[in-house]
Amino acid sequence: MEFFCYHRDRPGSRTLREELLEDHWSYMDPYAMEMIARGPTFAFGSDTPGGSDTPTGSVHIVDLPDPAAARAFAFDEPNYQAGAYRDVLLRRWRNMLGRTMWEFPGGRTGGNRYLVLGLGTGQAADLTVPPDRDELIAYGPLLSDDGVTWLGTAALLRAPDPDTARAVLTPDRYAHIEVHAWQFGGRPS
Repeated sequence: MEFFCYHRDRPGSRTLREELLEDHWSYMDPYAMEMIARGPTFAFGSDTPGGSDTPTGSVHIVDLPDPAAARAFAFDEPNYQAGAYRDVLLRRWRNMLGRTMWEFPGGRTGGNRYLVLGLGTGQAADLTVPPDRDELIAYGPLLSDDGVTWLGTAALLRAPDPDTARAVLTPDRYAHIEVHAWQFGGRPS
């Protein structure tokens, strides 16, 4: 079962996150084979469409046995345990691209990268992969624990700016759409 996990930073937690960086990576290392995508999100600066250097959260898309394992993954994470995160969005997810971020044809660097979250209820939207799939790093619906009810859509993609990234989702089909600057994550080689 695939799960989308987005830990949102508590304001002022940057120093704590930096102190816990090795603990975070050590916690994630055993999940390397289960990772579909991962990486930090960043605040937008006034002249930085790709984001500033101020972290705002951490995304992990991971394949785990069941919802209980996903909750343990999300809530046992060292930054969460230390209070660095203000909340966690944890949902079942479906990998519509059938690949990991490491298989993204655009590579790890180059261009602006974004997390786009569309949160909604009602009739499902954006259940087919958009036509320009070469710019998509990860894409799929957010689902209830049983995998039946559509709750939104999550995408990681490369785009020239936040507005172009936002356009990957159908705007009037969501209660709220968030766009965050994002970059490939993981332990440096």
